[in-house]
Amino acid sequence: MIQFGKFNDLKVSKAEDSGFTLIDDEGTEVFLPAERVSESLAEGDAVSAFVYPGILGAKKATLKKPLIALGEFAFLTVNSTDEQGVYVDWGMDKDLLIPPKQEGERMEEGESYIIFMYQDRESGKLYGSNKIEKRLSNDDLTIEEGEEVELMVQRESDMGFAVIVNHRHRGLVFENEVFQDLEVGDTLKGYVKKIQPENRLDITIRPMGYRNTVDPDSRAVMKALEESEGFLPLTDKSKPDLIMVELNMSKKAFKRAIGSLYKERKIEIKEQGIQLV
Repeated sequence: MIQFGKFNDLKVSKAEDSGFTLIDDEGTEVFLPAERVSESLAEGDAVSAFVYPGILGAKKATLKKPLIALGEFAFLTVNSTDEQGVYVDWGMDKDLLIPPKQEGERMEEGESYIIFMYQDRESGKLYGSNKIEKRLSNDDLTIEEGEEVELMVQRESDMGFAVIVNHRHRGLVFENEVFQDLEVGDTLKGYVKKIQPENRLDITIRPMGYRNTVDPDSRAVMKALEESEGFLPLTDKSKPDLIMVELNMSKKAFKRAIGSLYKERKIEIKEQGIQLV
């Protein structure tokens, strides 16, 4: 069955100058205009096509990847607004409409916001929504501790950053787990560090496990040493803020890294700092 708002595995059943008729396993057809195809296609070829409803509701296909898909979140820019709602750029010919009732916050032209794409049950058309919280739920988790997940930064909080996890759940990256600049709308990989009571998700953006954590930090320390003529005036007694400024890592991570490097006999730990061997 062909699904709107998603990529579908289809086959070319007819090739004409104007375009290509695509079918699924059930024989349902959708037309792919020739101007939307940059590669040569012939009858029998398998293609992955994004299908969406046209202005009059008819199915349309494209090989172009949009900025958002059905059931997903994306950080999209407002192109215009009118009495019908807000129109955001989702990388397609026609902007995605956010109806007034789905405008969770006042949206302004030229600004970007986190948008969720849904399908209207009656018309089958695709719309956007800026009401984020109602689209997220941790009631039935689809992930486990230690699992790698996709993240989108939702907002900054007093404790760190609220994130959208796998386009479905709410999560939190604590401030002491952040070692890079994060902005609303950023997408990145993360890991489920802990599932707390009531299915609250503690997320880390650092690889899980001692070796996965130490190795990148060790490489960072080695690089800093090489760029500083083999000596860094940092020790396990240095202030955390100084270590963060110099190496962009916590004091705990720094101590683990230099401990690992010392055991590997790559550095010497002196009273004034660490020295390359």
